[in-house]
Formats: sequence, structure tokens, C-alpha cells
Amino acid sequence: MAAVDRKQTETALSSAAVAVEERRRLSISGIVQGVGFRPFVYRLAVSSGLKGFIRNTPSGVLIEVQGASAHLDLFSHAVRQDAPPLARIETVEEKRIDSLPEEDFVIGYSSAGSEVETLIPPDIAICEECRKELFDPANPRFRYPFINCTNCGPRYTIVSRLPYDRQFTSMHAFAMCGECEREYMDPLDRRFHAEPTACPVCGPAIQLLDASGRTSDADNVLVEASAILRSGGIIALKGVGGFHLAVDASNEEAVQRLRARKGREAKPFAVMMPDASLAVRYCELSDGELAALNAAEAPIVLLKKRDGTALAPSVAPDSDRLGVMLAYSPLHALLFDGSPEVLVMTSANFSEEPITSENDDAVKRLQGIADAFLVHNRPIYLKCDDSVTIYLSGKLRQLRRSRGYVPAPVYLRESGPSVLGTGGELKNTITLLKGSHAILSQHIGDMKNFESYRHYEHVALHLQHLFQASPELVVHDLHPDYMTTLWAARQELPRLGVQHHHAHLASCLAEQREDGPVIGLILDGTGYGSDGTIWGGELLIGDAGGAERFASLEPMPLPGGEAAIMQPWRAAIGYLFRSFPEMPELPFMNERCVDPVVELLQKHVGIYETSSCGRLFDAIAALCGLKGEISYEGEAAVALTHAAGGSVGDSAFSYGLQEDNGRWIMLVSPIIRDAAAAVLSGVSAAEISRCFHRTLLDCFQEIIAKASMVTGIKTVALSGGVFQNALLFETLIRELETGGYRVLAHSLVPSNDGGLSLGQAMIGREYLKGNYRGVY
Repeated sequence: MAAVDRKQTETALSSAAVAVEERRRLSISGIVQGVGFRPFVYRLAVSSGLKGFIRNTPSGVLIEVQGASAHLDLFSHAVRQDAPPLARIETVEEKRIDSLPEEDFVIGYSSAGSEVETLIPPDIAICEECRKELFDPANPRFRYPFINCTNCGPRYTIVSRLPYDRQFTSMHAFAMCGECEREYMDPLDRRFHAEPTACPVCGPAIQLLDASGRTSDADNVLVEASAILRSGGIIALKGVGGFHLAVDASNEEAVQRLRARKGREAKPFAVMMPDASLAVRYCELSDGELAALNAAEAPIVLLKKRDGTALAPSVAPDSDRLGVMLAYSPLHALLFDGSPEVLVMTSANFSEEPITSENDDAVKRLQGIADAFLVHNRPIYLKCDDSVTIYLSGKLRQLRRSRGYVPAPVYLRESGPSVLGTGGELKNTITLLKGSHAILSQHIGDMKNFESYRHYEHVALHLQHLFQASPELVVHDLHPDYMTTLWAARQELPRLGVQHHHAHLASCLAEQREDGPVIGLILDGTGYGSDGTIWGGELLIGDAGGAERFASLEPMPLPGGEAAIMQPWRAAIGYLFRSFPEMPELPFMNERCVDPVVELLQKHVGIYETSSCGRLFDAIAALCGLKGEISYEGEAAVALTHAAGGSVGDSAFSYGLQEDNGRWIMLVSPIIRDAAAAVLSGVSAAEISRCFHRTLLDCFQEIIAKASMVTGIKTVALSGGVFQNALLFETLIRELETGGYRVLAHSLVPSNDGGLSLGQAMIGREYLKGNYRGVY
């Protein structure tokens, strides 16, 4: 509500007619701790002469307030409508109780309890008030890198347990000076009970270390760090949830050096800018994208690049988008004061390892990568990577849900037993269901190395400890070799294995608060099927309790299994082998060891059958000469989509639908034959990509129409990592809605495997209710 409305409310409170006093108790749940909610309520009560108290509890906040009935009515309305911007009220239970002899309204001490229901706010970007103080020479916190208040600063990454009080955060070791304590204790101050509050006298401090970890003797740490960046050096910077590696984004040589040292050959880097006005110079921004950039969550937003900027080409090669975030911490803001105007700001790790969060570990693990370390002495209890988002079809959509959003819950339709979803092998997250909340962990990453596994174990235990939940069931993927499956087997709890694409469907339904049944189009790269093959292009009909596999893409041979994921040319050979009686010779085969792969296919040795849509993208990208080998998952698909230039073709390749033992098969072999013929006829990769996208759109809409005709269902759910493809996603939604369908798609959680754990947990809850049918 606007400020003028709040003034009117306060005026009404103070002028309401005096009547016989009554007392009310309000129990409020949601995100109401660490967001300035108590001082807001205090000011509201005092301004109207009400008596009573407010205090934090393990289940939220408890308010007892006493005064005239008219005053109480207005107070209750204002609490609900005028709460601070970072507060998220979920429930308010209000009842009348006996009056007490009291004189004032006070803020009480937090109470402990055995059952924690309250929610912790995420880490929030520096607010405008703190930013002004940061650059105000007259302010005691002038240029202090850890300035914060109740409206901003770290939360989730510094808390060890609830209630959210200073002694349970990583700030407990920093005793407040007299002035900070006065602000902290003053309900009328912006820093009242801002748990990370500090100043240069009593708070954390920054330090610059050289490449070997020795303390720099520079007079001004930030000036020296900026000078290193201007000269093309790489700095490891300790932020809110972990370390970043920073380098001048306009210095091609420096960016290439970072790629070589980090082992990140081609995957695009994110960049950080000081403000949105600069982002407009480098990218095209819609109103929605601008709002996302400036939001308190401060995610990375994937924006369309402008041509002719000073950005180094190797920052985001072979992509028409640039991942941009604004300086969200005071340390970032200060660093930009003397640094290049755009910095690459990427997670501080070697490729595919989890983000580094502590000083000694950073110096050890980043030796040979960073030229200097800008560190501080405020511990990070829980490392948390940056969130990645994209604005598509009128909504901001999560690609990696982490800092700024975690641990804010996904609110569910109804309550139920506590369940833990363990996630998948790639882009892993964990989901804890508690009551009507689905609490998703931050992005953990790829579960293929020991560091990731250790981080996973820590997060799984921390979530259960922090929210004091004891799951009745652990749910995991069907794949027997996933690290998450093996972890689940070691837990002393009942467990359930669920099919990968069913979990994708259930995840979409959960965040949309839908029961189903729906038609679910699930498209991704790899998912273990209930028949032991690799699925990935599926049309399911059902809900969280179970689903029918109504249709799938035509199974194709994948020679070498995972080797074909990183070498799409292998996938292309397999698809050609299955599609032609005699395999044609295409230019991409030149200088490739094709014969041994063909021999494997002929003998059917080391061959995996797959209906994967992701591998189909890979095969098309390889056979038209775009990407024969890749350095990160999805690189070939990104290149193929980029080649289309933002539009689908008017013409399409051939495809077919064929019924086989009660399931429809979407035939891929005609697409492969037409694409190969196009290559041999000299058709450009751009035109092949446009035709390919048009073909998929036509095919998917036809099979959805068949499913709708059979079932009468007109609601379609879209999930799976392929729907990160903006061209396919936006065009399909538009054309389905034009055709009269209601479309459900992810926005709160990723459509990729980052949302898988939510679906697993929801299926597990249905299992505990006796409603589980599986995939059939």
C-alpha cells in the first residue's frame, strides 16, 4: 500500500472513538522475522495508543494488543495490508482474549519451542537507504562494505538455527559497539533487530591477499583491488553466499585467461554492472526485465545482447543473450567505484565444482586461478550461488533458483506429511515438504565430484535441522547409479524411487497449485525410464499420483552413452544409422572416427536407446555442422537455437505419428532424413534450425490434440530442461493458447532438473496417502 494510505491508516487509528477496551491475540506465520515486521507493528500500535506486545516465536510472530475495538479493527487491517516490503504474511489467526492491566506496547524477547514453523527470509540486495549512506561522507558507515538494515543484507547464508536472532547467526562473534547497540534496540530505528548490523568500529572487515594468500600491504584495499582489475587481473571476491571470480568484461585477453584457468572453455559467463542504466547500453530490456534486475532478489537475468558494445566476445560466445546482475552487496558497489564498468562475475570454482565460501579454502582451491583475493572475516554458514532467471511469455522464470529466493517456500494447495525429495544428478536441489510449504534448497549443482557430494550432505542435514522437520519418506530418482539414489539408500528412512519425467510433471503441478490430471509434455536430455531405457521426449497424462505414457519420441540409438552427450557427432551417427538403410556421408563426418562408432551400432555394443529430445537437438546441431563436440551440457542445443535467429520457419521437415502397443510414437527418423538432405543440398544451418523448430512445434501440437481428444483434457503442463529454449517455449505457449488450451509452465522453480526434487517430494506425499500409481 502507498505511503499516503499508511498515513491515512495511522490518522484513522489515532482519531477513532474511544470505547471499552478489549484484547486480541494475533498469531502470524510467513516471512515475518528479519524483515522489520516487529518495529512496523510497534510503530503502528504506539501511534494509536494501543497496549500489549509483539515477539518472535518458532512459528512466526505473536501479537497481543489491547485498546478500543475500533482501534483494534484498524490495527488488524493495517498489519495485513501495510506490512514491510520484504514480509510475506501467510496466515493470521486472530481471537479475542481477556484484557490485562498494561500501560505500554513493547517488543518482547523471542521464545524458543520444539516445533519450528517460521520462515527465514532470503539474502536481500542492498536497499536504497543503505546505498545512500554508503556513499555519504557524513555518515558513520561511509564506504563500509557491510552496511545493512532490516530491509536488506544477508539472512539465509548466515543463520544456523531459529529463531532468527543474532546469537544464532555468523555475527555472534562481533560484539556491537554502543552506537550500533542503540540502533539495534530502538524500535523506531531502521536497524532495530537487524541481526547483521555492524559498523567500522565493531563489525567485519575486508582484507586483500596476493595470489599465494599473503596479506597485501596496500594502504587502501579497494583501490588496490580495482587497480588489479583494470590491469586485467583476476580477483577472487568473497561475497554474500560465496566467492566470485571477477575480471574486466571488456578485456578479451583477461577473459580468455580466466576461461583457461577455470577450465570453462565456452559456457557463457555472467557479468555484473553497477546499475540498470548501464545494462540498457549493453542489452535490450523490457519493463519486466528491468524490474527483475532492480528487484531485491537481484538475480542474474538473461537479456538479449546489443550489437557493437565493448564487451569481450568470449564473455558469452555463440549466444544472443547475456547474463546480467546488478551490484547487490555494498562490497560490490564499492568495488565498482574505481573498477571497469562491467565485470565478469562468475562462481569461484574449477569447472563443475561447488562454489567456494571460506577464505583458507578459497586460497587453497583457487591457486593458479586468482591473482588476488578480496576477503572478509564474516563467516558464511551456508554457501549459496547466484540465481539465474529469464523473462519469457510475460513472466520471470527461474533457471537456477538460489540466492535471493531460497529458502522462501513454494506454497502448496494443502498440507501433508513431511517428505524429502533428493533431486537428480545434474543441477541438483533438495526439497523438504513441511505442512503446506515446499522448501527448496539452493542450487547444489552436478553430483559428480566429492566436493559437490559433501555440500549436498551438508544442505540436506541443514534444511532438516533449520526447519526442525523429520521426513517420513525419502524420494529419489529411479536411476540406480545417481549419487542421490545411493545417498537415499543410506538413510534410515523408508524410501521411494520415482520416474524422472513423472517428477517433472508433478513439479509443474505443485508450483501451479494444481491437482490435475493434465497433459504433460516433458522434454529434456536424460531421464531413466521405467523400462530401463533413456527417456526425454514424453507426453504423460496424469497427476502427482501417477501418469500414463501416452506418447514418446521415436527411440534412437546412442552410441557410447554419456560419451555421446559431450560428443554430439556420435549422437548424429546413431540417429543417421537408425534413419537410413544406408547411411549418407555428410561434411561433419570428415576427420571423425566414424567407422568404430558404426561398428558398435551394427553389433549393438555399448548402445543406449533413447527418446531424448535434448539428444535430438544435439544430433541436428552436429549433422548441420554447428557443434560436433561440446564443453558443457546443452551447448549444441544453444548453438542450434541461436542459429535460428529468433524465428521459426514457415516450412517444416517431415515427421510422423505411429501407434505401437498402446503408445503413440513421434517419429524422428523422417526429421533426420529431411535434415540430412537439406545439408547435402547446401541449406544453411540457420534455415535448418528454423525448419527443425517448426517441425517440433507441429508434431507436439498434433500429439497434444490426440491426447486431448481421447481424454477431454484441455490443460497442458510443460516441463523439462528443453523448455529453457526461449524460441520453442514462447512459440509453443502462444500457439497452444491460440488453439484453446490452458498452459501451465514453470516460473517459481526451474523447468530443468533444478525443479525435480519438488516433484519427487510431491509424488512421495501421494504415496504416503495411498494414491501412488507410478508411470504406466
